[in-house]
Amino acid sequence: MPSPTRSSSRSHTSRHQHKKRFGQNFLNNGRIIQQIVQAIQPKADQHLVEIGPGEAALTRPLVEAVDRLDIIEIDNDLIAPLTQSLGQFPAFKLHHTDALSFDYRQLLQSETDRLRVVGNLPYNISSPLLFHLLDYAAHISDMHFMLQKEVVERITAAPGSKTYGRLSVMLQYACATEYLFTVGPENFTPPPKVDSAIVRLTPYTDKPAQARNESDLADTVRQSFSQKRKTLRNNLKGWLSDEDIAACGLLGSDRAEQLNVADFVALADRYTERKGS
Repeated sequence: MPSPTRSSSRSHTSRHQHKKRFGQNFLNNGRIIQQIVQAIQPKADQHLVEIGPGEAALTRPLVEAVDRLDIIEIDNDLIAPLTQSLGQFPAFKLHHTDALSFDYRQLLQSETDRLRVVGNLPYNISSPLLFHLLDYAAHISDMHFMLQKEVVERITAAPGSKTYGRLSVMLQYACATEYLFTVGPENFTPPPKVDSAIVRLTPYTDKPAQARNESDLADTVRQSFSQKRKTLRNNLKGWLSDEDIAACGLLGSDRAEQLNVADFVALADRYTERKGS
């Protein structure tokens, strides 16, 4: 990979056989790598975790900047090259495992340790991986991810927009979300067919709206969006009555894409109350 200090470097011939099943599209533009590092602003005493380092385009400037960098990589063929190129750095620690099933708590070095998670996430697992990481939000300071642009637009969408949906609500419930910048397909090897974007997710210490039961919240949001063009009355039939919905300051004729996070928390709390009665 080009050095991140060589911002004019744009071409790269990889010896690695890129694997579609792992969604491998590796960054080849030093200028973009610099932008990502500047967005992350790694500090020496911080504990970083990189998911899917690929050929270490982003990994090298990070491992040189911090005291601890845990790498999560599933591809057998990348383990030896990563170890050979980065194993001399004291911060480097490689975990040959699946990021989707990994328990990130095992990386914590103390009760007060907080992780900063980064990565160029494969498009085919980005949403389930984001939901998996939310389980560890209490141990994460922030997350910076390269994702398909459409996914970042969904994550940061406002109520009433076409891209607003379940992913928007659940991530905005747990985190402050920020669309940072777009990255075109020409900056990858091989080039994907779509644009990518960088998003910053910062888990809340105190959520603006706290659900009584977060499992019920997840279920209520999923059910509310189960048929996108249907009203709350139809999607929540058997869950909440029109009277229950009205008690939350909403109408049965409202649609899920019109509701903000606090509205969904109100519905979920009502559902939790109804279940217990």
